[in-house]
Amino acid sequence: MKVLLVKPNQIPRAYDLEDSLDAMQALVGGSIQAVFPFQEPVALVCHEEGKLLGLPLNRALSHPDTGEVYDIISGPFFLCAAREDSETFESLTPAQIDTYTQQFYNPQQFIRTENGLIIFEEVRSV
Repeated sequence: MKVLLVKPNQIPRAYDLEDSLDAMQALVGGSIQAVFPFQEPVALVCHEEGKLLGLPLNRALSHPDTGEVYDIISGPFFLCAAREDSETFESLTPAQIDTYTQQFYNPQQFIRTENGLIIFEEVRSV
């Protein structure tokens, strides 16, 4: 299955993932959780307890209309094609890989302050 792997402080990359629970859990480092933050049927699969375990902060998720950050994914995650009402994951299309590579291309750094988090994006050219 062709997925997009996004690790903290790294540029996303296409990755051939075996279509098994064990392979998915190994990729994120533990139990998986699928969330659906996109309008199209694409799942973001991450470590279910990444925040609780203190995994490194990876990428912020922002509201597409307002740009307001509503969540931060901790630890590595991957994107794959999936519908919310389905229990199966599928390969991303080449166009989806390009789209989400661009969306998550720039690694982010997070600094905790007494007023909350400050997010710095390391801008790299595609």
